[in-house]
Amino acid sequence: MATIKDVALRAGVSVTTVSHVVNDTRHVSAQGRERVELAIRELGYVPSAVARSLKSNTTSTLGMLIPNSSNPYFAEIVRVVEDRCFGAGYTLILCNTDDEPRRQSVYLKVLAERRIDGLIVVSTGNDDSLVTQLHGLKVPTVLVDREIADPSCDLVETAHMQGGLLAVRHLLSLGHRRIACIGGPAGVTPSEQRIEGWRMALAESGATPNADALLWRGGFTSQGGYEAMHAILRTEEAPSAVFVCNDLMAIGALRAAHETGVHVPDELSIVGFDDIELSAYTSPPLTTVAQPKERIGALAVDMLLERVSKRRHEPHKVVLQPELRVRASTARFPSDRA
Repeated sequence: MATIKDVALRAGVSVTTVSHVVNDTRHVSAQGRERVELAIRELGYVPSAVARSLKSNTTSTLGMLIPNSSNPYFAEIVRVVEDRCFGAGYTLILCNTDDEPRRQSVYLKVLAERRIDGLIVVSTGNDDSLVTQLHGLKVPTVLVDREIADPSCDLVETAHMQGGLLAVRHLLSLGHRRIACIGGPAGVTPSEQRIEGWRMALAESGATPNADALLWRGGFTSQGGYEAMHAILRTEEAPSAVFVCNDLMAIGALRAAHETGVHVPDELSIVGFDDIELSAYTSPPLTTVAQPKERIGALAVDMLLERVSKRRHEPHKVVLQPELRVRASTARFPSDRA
C-alpha cells in the first residue's frame, strides 16, 4: 500500500504538505494541492484512520453489542441505529455476542483496541463482569433493553412488566382464565419482567391462584417456543390462551399448535411480544405487544452522541411505553367451554 511518503515523493512536496491537503488543516496553494491530489489518485493512497485518530483522539466510530443477530427484534433496532450513526457521520462496528459472556468480553477488548468513541450495549443475561469491563473501557455507554447495575451508563428500554400486563389483560378481557406463559431463559431481565406482568395480571383477576404451574421457559428462539408449546399441549388440562415473551417464540408456538391440530384462535389464543415485522405475516397474524423500536434505536444514538460530544455528563434513563397490537391470533373464550 502506498504511504504518505510515497505521495510526497510523487508530488514533489513535503510530507507535511500532503498531511495538510488530506486533513484540510492549513492553506496549500492550488498548484500544490492539485499535484498532491493527482499523486493520491495515481498511487491509490488511503489515509490512515488510526493515525488521524491518534492526533484528534476521536475515531468517529461507535460500537454496538447485541446478544443474537438472528433475532429480528435486534436486527430491526440495529438498522435504526446504523442509519442514525451514518447520518451523524459515524461508522458503527457491530458485534454479536450470542448471549455468551466470554464472547462479550472478547468483543469489548476488540472495541477498546479500535478506539471507539462510544458504545451501545444489549448485554448478555448472566455476565457479572460486564460492569467492571465497561469501567475499564472508559467510553460513554448506552444500555438498550437490558439494565445492569452500573449507574454511570445511560439506559433506553421498554416497560417490560407493563407489556406483560397489557398482553394478559387483553386475554382476560376475552374471557380467558387459564392463561399459560412461555418465558425466556432464567436471569434475562426483560423476560423476568414480562413474566412478572403476567403474574400480576392473573393475581389482580383472581383467575389462576397457582400461576407458576402454568409457566414454561425456552430460549428466545422459534425452536424454544415450539418445544414449550408442545409441552403445554401435552398437559392434562391445557390452557385456553398463552402469553409468549417474544415473537420468535410465538412463531414457534403457532407451528406447534398447527402440528397438534389445535386451531388458533378458535381453540387457543396466543399473544407475543416485540412486534417484529414478521409477526404481521404469520398465519394467523400475531397479536403482540409492540416495542417502539424506531424510538429505542434513535434515542440510543442521540443519547450516546450527547455524551460523546460532552453536551451532557449525567447519566439518563428513558423507559418507553409498549402498545398492544391486536391481530387474529386472539379471540373470545369459546362459550361452549365456559
